[in-house]
Amino acid sequence: MKSAGLSIWGFCAVIALGIFAPSSDAQRQEERIVSPEVLEDGQVCFRIRAPKAERVILQSGEIQSILENPVMDFSKDENGVWSLTLGPLPPGIYDYTFDIDGVRNTDPASPWVFGNRQGSRGYVEIPGKPGKPRHDEWRDVPHGAMTMHWYPSSAADGQRRRIHVYTPPGYYENLERTYPVLYLLHGSGDNDSHWMWIGRANVIADNLIADGKAAPMIIVMPDGHVPVRQKDGEERDAYRRRANEAFENDVLHEIMPLVEDCYRTKNDREHRAIVGLSMGGGQSLRVGLNNLDRYAWVGGFSSSARGMDAVLEKISADVKQTNDQLNLLWIAIGKDDFLLEQNHQFVQALKDQKIHHTYIETEGKHQWSVWRRYLADFLPLLFIQS
Repeated sequence: MKSAGLSIWGFCAVIALGIFAPSSDAQRQEERIVSPEVLEDGQVCFRIRAPKAERVILQSGEIQSILENPVMDFSKDENGVWSLTLGPLPPGIYDYTFDIDGVRNTDPASPWVFGNRQGSRGYVEIPGKPGKPRHDEWRDVPHGAMTMHWYPSSAADGQRRRIHVYTPPGYYENLERTYPVLYLLHGSGDNDSHWMWIGRANVIADNLIADGKAAPMIIVMPDGHVPVRQKDGEERDAYRRRANEAFENDVLHEIMPLVEDCYRTKNDREHRAIVGLSMGGGQSLRVGLNNLDRYAWVGGFSSSARGMDAVLEKISADVKQTNDQLNLLWIAIGKDDFLLEQNHQFVQALKDQKIHHTYIETEGKHQWSVWRRYLADFLPLLFIQS
């Protein structure tokens, strides 16, 4: 079995070298490929050395949604280097991959690459104009810290799971101070690291706190995928209900106690908030609205809002109590988001039951540029009495 594994690895290595490796010693001595390269005018040049490839295409939904009819095919030079220059692009963060002869790859020359549940991808960042940094751009302000925290979860049969935790600037200097907590959830293709990598939650919080626009807070980013095995013959909706229940149990009985034991938190509903995007938006609405004795601030960005009947029934049983408990129910989605109709139906149900909420539709699709903006709008609304 061991020798078979080595044979497979060797076979894969040969394939990779055949596509990507320089074809001569002279090429190996050439200057290192720079990719992505951000030019002064906001254009970006992507490059990859793949002398035996037949076609290279840039894959980026964010870039395609901004540029009108962009050409995403690379051109190849005599040294086997493929390149593509696009733009100028507006200031922002754009994720991308390379399609090389039908196979998706990350940019091998870029250090800005991260993995997810469906593979990996990279990103390129276009800075704001001088004196006008983006809301999600690293600035010369006090910065908080990011911690990767592992824990055994009974909701996952004792398996080891992980959260990312942001602690605000000054957390380790003033050891007497306690902080409110935001639980921030990711989408279905991602994991607990993505609000840091591509969502820039820590950077957005740093900037808002430095500007006096948001309360210093701890931000907890859980992994939204509790490993629940689908039973033979089990319908998809039933499986989803069990998965949602497992995640709610993980948050309430594993993550919250862990956070409140290990970090200096304010442990009451007035100082807890929960919000998420897409799948995480649906999770945050379910967990938050099902547990208003624990969360006073609830939100959803581009939420997967199917199957909310039980939640709506619960919060509609005593509308006055629900409205008294909710400091904020904030729902936002882009006008071109494929989940728009689900959100319309959920918000209409809230209106019919006279449950207080804020609903916002903006320009945009189901993408990170929209969700970073929502987070920057949402954080200043939290813990305003703290």
